[in-house]
Amino acid sequence: MRTARSSFSKLSTALAVLLSALALLAPAVSADPTTQTLLSEQRRLFREVYPQAELGDWRPAERHDTLLQQYVLWPDLRVAWLSTRLRNKDFSEIDDFLDQYGTLKPARELRYRYALSLGHDGRLEQYFSLYQQFFQGMDIASLDCLALQAEIEAGREKRIVNRGIEKWLVGSNQVDECDPVFDHLRARGILGDDQYRRRFELAVGARQFPLARYLARSLPATYQDSARQWTASVSGPGEFLETHDPLSDSAVYREQLLYAAERVAYRDPVNAARLWRDISSQYSFSAAQRTSIRRHIALWAARNHLAGASSMLRALPQEAVNDEVHRWRVRTSLHRRDWKGVVSAIAEMPVNEQQDDAWRYWLAYASEHTGNQALADTIYAELSVERSYYGFLAADQAGREYNFSHKRLVADEATIDRLGQRESMIRARELFLVGLDGRGRSEWDRSLEFLSREQVLQASILAHRWGWHSRAIATVATAGEFDDLELRYPLPYRRAFEKYASGSNILHSWVLGVARSESLFMRDIRSSAGAVGLMQLMPETGRRTAKEFRLPYAGQVTLTDPESNIQLGTAYLRKLLDIFDNNRVLATAAYNAGPLNVERWLPSNGDIDASIWIENIPFNETRKYVRRVMATDTIFHWRLTGKTRRLLPELTTVSAPTAEERLASR
Repeated sequence: MRTARSSFSKLSTALAVLLSALALLAPAVSADPTTQTLLSEQRRLFREVYPQAELGDWRPAERHDTLLQQYVLWPDLRVAWLSTRLRNKDFSEIDDFLDQYGTLKPARELRYRYALSLGHDGRLEQYFSLYQQFFQGMDIASLDCLALQAEIEAGREKRIVNRGIEKWLVGSNQVDECDPVFDHLRARGILGDDQYRRRFELAVGARQFPLARYLARSLPATYQDSARQWTASVSGPGEFLETHDPLSDSAVYREQLLYAAERVAYRDPVNAARLWRDISSQYSFSAAQRTSIRRHIALWAARNHLAGASSMLRALPQEAVNDEVHRWRVRTSLHRRDWKGVVSAIAEMPVNEQQDDAWRYWLAYASEHTGNQALADTIYAELSVERSYYGFLAADQAGREYNFSHKRLVADEATIDRLGQRESMIRARELFLVGLDGRGRSEWDRSLEFLSREQVLQASILAHRWGWHSRAIATVATAGEFDDLELRYPLPYRRAFEKYASGSNILHSWVLGVARSESLFMRDIRSSAGAVGLMQLMPETGRRTAKEFRLPYAGQVTLTDPESNIQLGTAYLRKLLDIFDNNRVLATAAYNAGPLNVERWLPSNGDIDASIWIENIPFNETRKYVRRVMATDTIFHWRLTGKTRRLLPELTTVSAPTAEERLASR
């Protein structure tokens, strides 16, 4: 145990180091040449030595020790190196570092990894002390189970049973650290059939069927049969329904049949409806189950634009009608150009749903087509004051000017200066400037939690001045301020966007709209699906596009380089335009959902108004994305030129592909 005196001494040292760093950085936002030169050199050195520190080589940093220790990101550099020491089971310098910098985010991350390393190395007593001080009650399964391992090792049996069972009873795979705890409970006879049955049900409920199959091995044969049936309902839902067993009318089997029917309906609602008619009368499904599957099939028929979808939606009993049914009743009526049906379907919506801009616009549009021009004019006039997709369309319909309503935020220089001197802001800014954008965003967002609304607004101006546009856009939105279009629709990497948009013969404003919608101009961002960079390109898409257009490509390095990413993104947009006959609506949808999906959504014959086609896009995400990009494109055009480009003429008619085009697509 450390003495109170030594702890106080180390705290004093930490404060001295921090104050020294802040003293150096305090003028960082000033124009003092000496300070700027020093700071620029520190950044340059940090960027140079950080990759080596991440690989475990401290020698390059040591050569510049004096200058780097005075830099606010010194703790981040040390964490990069100390993390490699953890992998080598060398814990010798960790405690001193955590004592000195433990309140900073990189140190907290190091402490978490340190705790895991202690536990995995079998130093459970030391781990448990750290756990109790910093991690107890945070509900982190890996750390909780290592703590239970420590309790087992110490012989504190009474303290592990309830917490161990709590970690067992989850519907997904549990972390590896819990396995020794489960082995111990199993050996003591605590994990018996009852606990296995309860977890089996949780796994089925979470649709984690591989886990359910594993658990069923320790249960009676009926559970193993059930696990096999669940697997069959997933792997071959159509065959599962075709070969159903009328003699197996159990609650579980009915649930499996419903699950299989839902999966068939996603791709083939007609077949799902046929199969459901066959089985529905042979099993004692509840009224709620029958209602649910009918709604599911009808909605997927609508999303797939099947001819009878509107009738299926209309035939649903009242108890099956929810907001999504109301929305697709409107959309199917739009798709059929049934203007009276549109008016009727909107009138049947809940009042709050009717107030959505989409349904107000379409009510005006349908009213105009059914002779109620007065209502149409009133709604168009009300909507046209909005700076939005539907606001622009309404202004086009009414022949009104667009209301961009740009209003620049008033800068409070004293507040901005104080914010710029905050430790958290300084750290966030430096992380951004040295290329550790993700860490910087985390530091920035954390710092906003302690600011007033007015301070948040001034922080957004500060981020904009730094060129950190993603934080400016996100920050001003958190304060509910949307009218400073310079902050919300900035023009970063302008030369690159102009160059490559022009080279690909596509609109500069459109590329900006795609980039803002994809990433808020974050150069390093990676989506859950694996898309990377400013224009969120999948690595395979980037590779193929580079090969097709004879552009250099080196994987992740290329995709996270802003200029290279913009070059590849604009080339890919050009390719999509070529595929879809220069229709920017279709190309935009394809950028989000993929060209194959868009080809499936094209009309089977004839033409359809592009705004109606957009409204009938089956994927909610893609529908919103297309509307957002087209509206953002309009705003960026105004930002770039000071002139209005009307949106409605940009929504080119969507036509059915010719026989030759369908053949080429196949």
